[in-house]
Amino acid sequence: MWHGGQTEAAAQLYPAAPGPWLDLSTGISPWAWPVPAIEPQQWQALPSRTALEHLELAAATAFGMNNPEQIAAVPGSDIAIRLLARLLPAERVAVIGQSYAGYRAAWPEARVLPFDKARGAELMICANPNNPDGWIIEARKLQRLRNIRIVDEAFADAMPEVSMLPQRNGAIVLRSFGKFFGLAGIRLGFVVANKPLIRELRNLLGDWPISGPAIAIGTAAYCDRTWQSTQRLRLTKGSAQLTALLRSQGLQDAGGTANFRLCHAPDAPGLFTHLCRAGILVRPFIDRPGQLRLGIPGTETDWARLETALLAWSKRND
Repeated sequence: MWHGGQTEAAAQLYPAAPGPWLDLSTGISPWAWPVPAIEPQQWQALPSRTALEHLELAAATAFGMNNPEQIAAVPGSDIAIRLLARLLPAERVAVIGQSYAGYRAAWPEARVLPFDKARGAELMICANPNNPDGWIIEARKLQRLRNIRIVDEAFADAMPEVSMLPQRNGAIVLRSFGKFFGLAGIRLGFVVANKPLIRELRNLLGDWPISGPAIAIGTAAYCDRTWQSTQRLRLTKGSAQLTALLRSQGLQDAGGTANFRLCHAPDAPGLFTHLCRAGILVRPFIDRPGQLRLGIPGTETDWARLETALLAWSKRND
């Protein structure tokens, strides 16, 4: 099974592919927030509770919240999902649509259902916007529900208009740092929930859930509003450019977000292999065999490389 970022595995399967590999398989922004030099103390000392609180306050402010006691920093959204499964045992669990496989791993008993049929579930989990098709549930529809709701907004930073925050009406909201800021290696995310659940989550995470360098970088990045505005415009433009490129090569757009596009291809497995042989890794799906997800190229050279590979594919299939 392929997931995002497996360039080492792809290089082993396609040793003749030209390098370096162009990784378009993750949906992580190709433009990273410029990390400054990290003070030596951030590496040498244990992270302080005060510094962690400053990070959570900076994130809360960026999300439009005025109560940082309802937010907890976590070492990545994936860990948050697994911990929430321990804190929120439920018999009737619904995952909205085909989405992130980690939800089913954390709640194996969950049923995959459309939104209209999942409202009666004890616990409802959704990605909003959804990955990989970018489908959006209107925030007001989620706010009206009374069941336990986990809303994963991993790709909402570039599309703040779709977020439930700050008016979440009791829902548990997950946010990711690395995808929007292009710094996935930091492993940083946030859970927004009512205070009792936040306290339980912090007890599970312990006294030092986030590294000192991650705290320093995250705090500074969330305070850099000018860069965030530039990033949103850049991602939106890149997504539109990618949609146009795919369509120009006969590939049907199947949705997506500002971070990535999903496309239909007549022979998606063949196209995946063709791109791998060109040293370009995209994301295939077992449950969507006719579709591929592509992230946004970050440089003109990367755009040209993708366009050349797609043009060769379309000519080969004319």
